[in-house]
Amino acid sequence: QVQLVESGGGLVQAGGSLRLSCASSGRAFSSYVMGWFRQAPGKERDFVASISRSAIQTYYADSVNGRFTISRDNAKNTLDLQMNSLKPEDTAIYYCAASERPMAGVIRNARGYDYWGQGTQVTVSS
Repeated sequence: QVQLVESGGGLVQAGGSLRLSCASSGRAFSSYVMGWFRQAPGKERDFVASISRSAIQTYYADSVNGRFTISRDNAKNTLDLQMNSLKPEDTAIYYCAASERPMAGVIRNARGYDYWGQGTQVTVSS
């Protein structure tokens, strides 16, 4: 089992940047496929990005591709999301998630994840 704690959220103006982090404790971090999701008020939880166990593969939602970068440091047990050129529509609670699915590279379906953090709020003002 793994425990996940997000940090780095906050209020930023449109066009600005934020870097989210997810700290992991428990079972070996490198054994999990990791992902970021977000949920805006009144909406479903949406996929943002995923990264494979070795960080060789990454995958992004079309809405963030080219603006966000997912990365991981298996030695430090951390997952990051660098968010640039932020837009008001990026406003949401952001969650990191971990998957134990064997043989998986990257996973975009929330049902594929087994563990979730508590979330961190990102608010982008226009």
